[in-house]
Amino acid sequence: MNQYDKASSRLVPYPSGALVPERDLHAMPVLEARHLGIDFGGLTAVDDFSVTVGATEIAGLIGPNGAGKTTVFNLLTNVYQPTRGNIMLNGYSTAGKSTHQVSKMGIARTFQNIRLFSNMSVLDNVKVGMHNHINENLLAAAFHGFGYGKAEKAAADSAMELLDFFHLADLAKAPAGSLPYGAQRRLEIVRALASQPRLLLLDEPAAGMNPSETHELMENIRRIRDTFHIAIMLIEHDMSLVMGICEGICVLNYGRIIAKGSPEDIKSNPVVIEAYLGKQGG
Repeated sequence: MNQYDKASSRLVPYPSGALVPERDLHAMPVLEARHLGIDFGGLTAVDDFSVTVGATEIAGLIGPNGAGKTTVFNLLTNVYQPTRGNIMLNGYSTAGKSTHQVSKMGIARTFQNIRLFSNMSVLDNVKVGMHNHINENLLAAAFHGFGYGKAEKAAADSAMELLDFFHLADLAKAPAGSLPYGAQRRLEIVRALASQPRLLLLDEPAAGMNPSETHELMENIRRIRDTFHIAIMLIEHDMSLVMGICEGICVLNYGRIIAKGSPEDIKSNPVVIEAYLGKQGG
C-alpha cells in the first residue's frame, strides 16, 4: 500500500489535539507554532496563530487578501521575530535564530514574486540553494586533500539531478531570466529543495499560471512529498489546487485563525464562506 494513499491522509489528533495525517501520528511534527503574534507599532498583524504540520503533510494556509498569510511565513522563517509565542522546528526552538540559522534547521521557502538570479545560469541558481551544506563539503574536501574540483563536481551533479527531476536539465546553462514563467516558478522550487529542507514553504506557487501549468504544479508538489519525504505548506488563492492537494488547511482572516480542518471541513464552513464572500442578504 502506498504510504501516501487517501487513507493515510485522514486527519487524526495528536494527544495535544492538533490534527495531522494518520501516517504522521507517530512521527515528530516538523513544525509546531504556538500562539504566535506580531505587532507593527500599534497594529496587530498576526494574533494567537497556532499550527502543527506533520512530518510528511501537505498543508494549506489560506485566507482573503491582507489576512496575514505571508506575515506568518515571515515569522516561521524568522524574517520577523514574533512579539509573542514560539516556534518549534523538528523539535527545536527557533527563538533568537537568524534566517540563515533557521534555514539550516530545515526550512526553505519560495516567494510571491520570483526571486531568481536572472543573469546567472539555471544550474548556478540551484547551486546557490545548496549554501547550507556545500561550504562544509568543500572545506572538508580541501582539508582532507580530495580537492575543490571533486566537491564542486559533486555539487553540480546533485544540482543536475534536481533539475532533471523537474524536467529542467536541458536548460541548465541558460540564464534563469530567459526561462518561461512556469519554468521560473519550478526553478524557484528546485533551488529551495537544494537546501535539503524538512519543511518547504510555497508562497502562492500557482500565481500567474494557466490551468495546465497549475495541474503540473499539483503533480510536482505530490512528487516532492513522495520522493523527498518532506512536509510542504503552501499559501494559495487557487482553491481547486488547495482543495485538490492539501490534507490539512488553516484559514486566516485579519491575522487570526478562523477555521482548521480537512478540505471537506473547510469548503462547507460558513465562517470561511463569509470571510471570502461576505454576508449575503440583509
